[in-house]
Amino acid sequence: MQTYCVETTVSNDRTLTIRELPFQSGDKVEIIIHGYKQKPANYPLRGKTTHYIDPFGSVAENEWDVLK
Repeated sequence: MQTYCVETTVSNDRTLTIRELPFQSGDKVEIIIHGYKQKPANYPLRGKTTHYIDPFGSVAENEWDVLK
């Protein structure tokens, strides 16, 4: 039995397409799909838009965490 392994991603319409298989037309094959979850990103905020409401405004003294 010949084994062929490929890693791919499920498309938005929840289908898989595998091209250039090393088998002849009419060959019987067995398909086994192993799913796995992707690791969470180390930097989840990287690339996200940041919006500062008043970046140059003053901060009241009682709002400084350093002074507590």
